[in-house]
Amino acid sequence: MNFPRARALRDGLRDGPFPWAHCRRACGLAVVVAGLALLGVDLYSLLARQDPRVQMALVGGCVAAGATALGTLPVLLSQQFSERFRDTLLGFGAGVMLAASSFSLVVPALRAAQAQGAGNWGAGLIVSGGILLGALLLLAIDRWVPHEHFIKGLEGPQARALKRTWLFVLAISLHNVPEGLAIGVAYGGTDPVGAGALTTGISIQDVPEGLVVALALRAVGYGRLVSAGLGVLSGLVEPVGAVFGAAVITLSAVLLPWGLAFAAGAMLFVISHEIIPESHRAGHEASATTGLIVGFVLMMLLDTALG
Repeated sequence: MNFPRARALRDGLRDGPFPWAHCRRACGLAVVVAGLALLGVDLYSLLARQDPRVQMALVGGCVAAGATALGTLPVLLSQQFSERFRDTLLGFGAGVMLAASSFSLVVPALRAAQAQGAGNWGAGLIVSGGILLGALLLLAIDRWVPHEHFIKGLEGPQARALKRTWLFVLAISLHNVPEGLAIGVAYGGTDPVGAGALTTGISIQDVPEGLVVALALRAVGYGRLVSAGLGVLSGLVEPVGAVFGAAVITLSAVLLPWGLAFAAGAMLFVISHEIIPESHRAGHEASATTGLIVGFVLMMLLDTALG
């Protein structure tokens, strides 16, 4: 047997086109994800048996995640959209989140604090403290977790852009955490109708958000299927956040105003620090502002009509 030739063949298989190292990493990551998923299922089953509000929160989070997935469908159909339209969608999402944080989170938080015996000043201080804590947490995440903002465009070589795209996906996933928490905290309270209105509003703004994610991934060279798949994955943190938020609130009703205000503060940080600046950076301020106002009005109508 020609041993040098066999060694060359072996080396070619190891170092050739097929990425064996990446395959091993992917398998290891799959095992870790599967273990965490099983642990999460067990934890959810325990919590859901104790309080059905956790189950309702999971359903609401899944609806929002499904809306994110729905938004990626135009990319699968090879649809093209202008930057102006994309900035309008970002502004629309910011408007929905702004109205949701105001009417579906801050106002109910004030009412919950007053129902627990706090006066006007006491309720205001509780809600203010919760908002500040939520914003500070997102600020810490923004400082400590490497990520990219919504739309940066290509900078440097293509390979570098592809690496930065993963930071972009991480950023989108982090942005979805406050939305999931807001849904969970709302269902953990005593107003399921209001929680349904909040879930509806967040789901509406998740549709264009899923589209923006997929379009950005396509812009740096990913295929249609991969771009849509990563867009779908970015929304899966919402059911997790919803279950966590509901589980915390069900532990003690005293935490309800704090939880609502915390979610509002986190959403306000994302709106001001990420979405609005990104929607204005390409010079389409008028379109982005129009989208914001339309989104705000739509969410306000949903909240007042359904809540």
